[in-house]
Amino acid sequence: MSVQSTEPSGPGRLAGAGTAWNILLAISLCHMVNDVMQSMLAAIYPLLRTEFSLSYTQIGIMTLAFQVTASLLQPVVGMVTDRHPQPRSLSLGMASTFCGVLLLAFAHQYWVLLTGAMLIGIGSAVFHPESSRVARLASGGRFGTAQSLFQLGGNFGQSLGPLLAAFIVVPLGRPAVAWFAVAAALGVAMLYQVGNWAEGRRRASAAQPDTALRLPRKVVVRAIIVLAVLTFTKNIYGAAMTSYFTFFTIEKFGLGPQGAQLMLFLFLLGMAAGVMLGGIVGDRVGPLKVIWFSILGVLPFTLALPHVGLIPTGILSLVIGLILASAFPVIVVFAQELVPGRTGMVAGLFFGFSFGMGGISAAALGVLADAQGLDLVFLLCSMLPVLGILTIFLPKQDQLGG
Repeated sequence: MSVQSTEPSGPGRLAGAGTAWNILLAISLCHMVNDVMQSMLAAIYPLLRTEFSLSYTQIGIMTLAFQVTASLLQPVVGMVTDRHPQPRSLSLGMASTFCGVLLLAFAHQYWVLLTGAMLIGIGSAVFHPESSRVARLASGGRFGTAQSLFQLGGNFGQSLGPLLAAFIVVPLGRPAVAWFAVAAALGVAMLYQVGNWAEGRRRASAAQPDTALRLPRKVVVRAIIVLAVLTFTKNIYGAAMTSYFTFFTIEKFGLGPQGAQLMLFLFLLGMAAGVMLGGIVGDRVGPLKVIWFSILGVLPFTLALPHVGLIPTGILSLVIGLILASAFPVIVVFAQELVPGRTGMVAGLFFGFSFGMGGISAAALGVLADAQGLDLVFLLCSMLPVLGILTIFLPKQDQLGG
């Protein structure tokens, strides 16, 4: 599949440069900051619902405002920066997140909350395609491990959000959210330095030959569609958990806001562990085995979750998060190898479009929850991993040279 790009492709071009662990750590930390802000939005939903008298539908629309904003922009940003890489734009994305967090802290009307959510979405749209490209530039050929380390920061940030909300925002009130803007400001400064490094590395690697594997176009298109569907189903389940799991545990087990946030933390902590393990294992055994295990292997646990008591629910949420998240790093790397030279577009598609579709699902699930209750929402979502059987349509390992 022939494309034009200013980014060189092929696994050999970066291996000789060595893995830039300091850069990977920096973008992982900034990913953590970025996703702390994102998860903060979902984590303060119970507080916002009480303060603004929001319905589940309005909560779903807030998720939609964030995720669809990111969804619409990320693939566009990715396609543009594949041809004209702009690593220095990373700091601008974090600046947008900074502004969104301040709006969430001091909003007095629902539409201001929506604007804050959209600004965080814009920050995510700018951050993910370029930072994923930086992770690949810094990988030294360890693509899965680099992608996992990059995503670990994001998932760890997502898991921190509920804890920070439970122990800082809930006791001190919504204006305490503004303190987290300090972390965003530090992220702006760090990403400015990362952008300068990435521009230098990109120019140095541009002269290396393109040795990337290219499969027939129809095989690539089919594989990308399958990967997008698998990611979409994973993100529907994730959207249900991040948006409504706190309410589910409050209604089912009578937990308070802090207890419910701790239950959500277990799920997000499992996701943070899973995303790190997925890329490392994928580099060793190949991506297909990890995808099969992650998507289909989680099915028994999701089916059991709606029917067990409090302690098993906490354990299952941790296990589900771990298994479910393990596929995402290898899915991204798999897709980037399928479409060489389109790192930004692939990152925009899988971080943006699929997450945006998860946002649409969150809004639809909110409507369903208002009409039929949360029990039905989690019962339906528990069956989504069945679609993991679509993995059979992906190219075999030997077709990818592994």
